[in-house]
Amino acid sequence: MRWFSELWEFVLAFMDAGGPVLWLVALVLFVMWSFIIERIWYFYFVYPREARLLIAKWDARDDTLSWRAHRIREAWISQYSQRLQKGMPIIKTMVALCPLVGLLGTVTGMINVFEGMAAQGPGSARVMANGIFSATIPTMAGMVAALSGLFVSARLEQTAEHKAHHLADNMPHH
Repeated sequence: MRWFSELWEFVLAFMDAGGPVLWLVALVLFVMWSFIIERIWYFYFVYPREARLLIAKWDARDDTLSWRAHRIREAWISQYSQRLQKGMPIIKTMVALCPLVGLLGTVTGMINVFEGMAAQGPGSARVMANGIFSATIPTMAGMVAALSGLFVSARLEQTAEHKAHHLADNMPHH
């Protein structure tokens, strides 16, 4: 457990160095990954059972050839496609929000740097360099957070499309 306390101390030091906006980046990251984990859970544990039940329901129908049966099939496929896409817009929004929140941290950090320079005078290069370093941490964190979500959300979208096509293929028109 010593490694955990050392890791926690490192995280707290990093958050302190990045300023208060870094906590907002962490909140956006937490929300984004909560939705991502929910989608992964749904795709691999909930949806397969739902799809099997729907396919069995379709196969049990006596009428799969009429115009009405085709509309029912399309409606069911559409409903399940929407279920597969649930939460994806929120994930994409969080991905887009991460770097913006990071930039907010950089802007507020640079304002603090300039306030410090006004109070101490422009001669302290070390104070300015430390301030600029601290101001850029939120942007870096926001970009890393966005990249992590970007790759996973693209994969989730591909998976959702694949599962929707697979469902349609397993509900033949006969």
